[in-house]
Amino acid sequence: MTTIGFIGSGNIGSTVARLAVRAGYDVVMSNSRGPETLADLVAELGEHARAATAEEAAAAGDLAVATVPLKSLHDIPVDALRGKVVIDTINYYPQRDGQVAELDRESTTTSELVQRHLPGSKVVKCFNNIYFEFIERLARPIDDPDRSVLPIAGDDTEAKDEVTRVLDAIGFAAYDVGPLSEGWRFQRDTAAYAGLYVAEGETGWPPRNARRVDVPLLQERLAAAKRYKDM
Repeated sequence: MTTIGFIGSGNIGSTVARLAVRAGYDVVMSNSRGPETLADLVAELGEHARAATAEEAAAAGDLAVATVPLKSLHDIPVDALRGKVVIDTINYYPQRDGQVAELDRESTTTSELVQRHLPGSKVVKCFNNIYFEFIERLARPIDDPDRSVLPIAGDDTEAKDEVTRVLDAIGFAAYDVGPLSEGWRFQRDTAAYAGLYVAEGETGWPPRNARRVDVPLLQERLAAAKRYKDM
């Protein structure tokens, strides 16, 4: 049994945890407000879930999911995640996170900042480009022809293989975009960002209807990605 530690238990974290428990994983949930505030979520997730501090969740996990606002990056435990694979779901929203000069001039990416903060960990970018409700709605078994693909990026091949296995278990195929530096191709407001999984014809937000995304469609959108300065 593999245990996944969640650093952050918001919309994405709780949704991925729900799928992970269904797939047979144990999960340890944490947030910035303390384990006692997660009682309802843990009760919903069932006997394979417990609440803890961020440090405890990081230490308990064989693998971790970092799903906090970028402005809270330095709250992610460092030593407890050393040697572990960390799935990074973080996006940069200047109106929430404040301006980050390196990201504004596009000299780095959010996941590279996460990797810099976690030098002893193996960071893999995933789950950042899909509306959280669609994570659960689009999850399908391995042999389902309607299964969707999610992009991943990372600098360590074995770490990406491990994340691919987790995605397989919870209901998605993985598409390797390359190193963390290529993660910009599915960051905020690019062609492969959240709208990719929204059914055609939808105009409002939050969206109501999801669509399956296969490899050719994802490849098309990744290839169409533009840097912010070129938009």
